[in-house]
Amino acid sequence: MAASISKEEIAHVADLAKLSFTDAELDHFTSQLQEIVTLCDEMAQVDTDGVEPTFSVTENVNHLREDKADNWHQKKELLAEAPDEAADLIKVPAILHGEDEA
Repeated sequence: MAASISKEEIAHVADLAKLSFTDAELDHFTSQLQEIVTLCDEMAQVDTDGVEPTFSVTENVNHLREDKADNWHQKKELLAEAPDEAADLIKVPAILHGEDEA
């Protein structure tokens, strides 16, 4: 049997979330939440022993490319356009306090 949800519990949770509802809205939400809890209780009673978990409902597979730099030869051109460069990287001003320039 599903746990019973009271109107007062819904009002308390709404108050915690800084929401305000009329009595009619609280009645409506209490009824809806009770239906959800009852459905969850019914689903928990289903025998799922031996059922493989489903991670995806489709047979689609992500085809990912290898993570490699295709245009590495353009790096020197990019660094030539940068205002400052260090260790083959674009040097930018420090944005965190207390860090030394390296």
